[in-house]
Amino acid sequence: MRIKKLYLPIILATALAVGVLIGGYLNFSGPGKGFTSTSNRSKLNKLMELIENEYVDDVNTDSIVDLTVNGILEKLDPHSVYIAKSEMEQVSQSMKGDFVGIGVNFYMYNDTVAIIKPIENGPSEKAGLKAGDRILYAGKTKLFGRKLPTDSLFSNLKGEEGSKVQLMIYRKSENKKIKVEVTRGLVPIKSVDIAIMLDKKTGYIKINRFAETTFKEFHNGLLGLKKQGATELIVDVRDNGGGYMEMAADIADEFLKNDELIVKTKNKKGNIDKTFATESGNFENGKVYVLINENTASASEILAGAIQDNDRGVIVGRRSFGKGLVQKEMPLGDGSAVRLTVARYYTPSGRSIQKPYNHGTDEYFSDFEKRFVSGELFAADSIKVADSLKFKTKKGRIVYGGGGIIPDVFVPIEGGHGDEAVGMLMQSGLMSYFVFEQLDNDRNAFENLSFPQMLEKLNATDVYFNNFKSYIAKSGLVFNLDTQKATVKRFIAAEFSRQLFDENKYFEMVLKEDPMVKKVLDQKQTHVKH
Repeated sequence: MRIKKLYLPIILATALAVGVLIGGYLNFSGPGKGFTSTSNRSKLNKLMELIENEYVDDVNTDSIVDLTVNGILEKLDPHSVYIAKSEMEQVSQSMKGDFVGIGVNFYMYNDTVAIIKPIENGPSEKAGLKAGDRILYAGKTKLFGRKLPTDSLFSNLKGEEGSKVQLMIYRKSENKKIKVEVTRGLVPIKSVDIAIMLDKKTGYIKINRFAETTFKEFHNGLLGLKKQGATELIVDVRDNGGGYMEMAADIADEFLKNDELIVKTKNKKGNIDKTFATESGNFENGKVYVLINENTASASEILAGAIQDNDRGVIVGRRSFGKGLVQKEMPLGDGSAVRLTVARYYTPSGRSIQKPYNHGTDEYFSDFEKRFVSGELFAADSIKVADSLKFKTKKGRIVYGGGGIIPDVFVPIEGGHGDEAVGMLMQSGLMSYFVFEQLDNDRNAFENLSFPQMLEKLNATDVYFNNFKSYIAKSGLVFNLDTQKATVKRFIAAEFSRQLFDENKYFEMVLKEDPMVKKVLDQKQTHVKH
């Protein structure tokens, strides 16, 4: 595993489509180069001073500064951004891989904090909290009926590691209030959702982002799958918007042989930094498949590009997002920071997969709509590439730069024209909330059911499918769910499995009919035909 300076190639806006993750954020140990004084910069400082001292009305100059900084960065590229002081904690926490709190998944249900599920082995589970519990008070602070903003809610539940908080809980299933003392602890934010066996020799690992802990999570999952007999591996980076480039490189190193090039970066001065694989790979010989889609971006594309250009495995899915810029985070001295593009990255064949951004941010992030209209999401021959951007892999296969990673094996978006949004809906928070509310109506009916018994109960009726249609209609959304009834029922059952059992059961349900996974399992291509 290489110890290097960390860079952050990442998606920072997501008008593209539901499911594009806002990637992680990085705290550097030292600030970047400071600003030098010039007449133009002095002009800005003087203007702010005049507004603060002379303007007729009181003005929040901090907000003006924020707007000014954002305006400047918008003129650069879509991924150079400003992070306000108020956002830094959440941003840093997302990429750190853990936080200190009580450890529950929850949402605001009728102005009350409703626990969807305590995090396994977390502080709340250890204290006896259960799915369906409502948190009424944290200490003396009332949490229900107040429409508290998220940051205020979090501040009451978070705290120092080892500190205690008295919670007043309402347990609907028993119709009683309970006082519970919870000792706050470190709660992991997993970046590897799951590592499971799909059959006797095929392992599957799903990565949702590249955070500080991702390589460790992936490495542990990989070793566990090898112990179970995995000789082939599917790595799923669909809807993974990126994160730390170093983590993606470390994971690529697990598959590549010593001294094979993983990625190179080039900065303003022309300095090139190359990252090579080491001798320490734990899966250098087994078959590898990488699943990508239109929301696969940045560090995820570095991983896919390294596998493709070294002819190490098969890329399956649809053309990735196309982000080939590297950002560095630099503090501004007041708790805020700027994420500035400092380099471009190139895959081992020398291609940049950065798509054009010269027509503005709005058009840049509305690329999904263009792909939909062009038919690219449904047919491989609709993918438009420039012949001038041809490159060759290690074995001489033609690959293209200029706008994402083009898969070796194309798999269209699930459902036909007009149905594509249903798949996004199935994996949105609405499904989670719907299932919670269904369980909340009669949690005792599912209390002692085994997994097969639960599936039998769900599959024996269309009640939950019809309830979901009504739920979506009441939300103001318009979908024709009848055309994908089997898919909807599968995701309903999967979400019941997650909330009543665990993530493994959820993925077992989802993956068995997943088009890309089925493509791999059905064909088992050894290599792409040359």
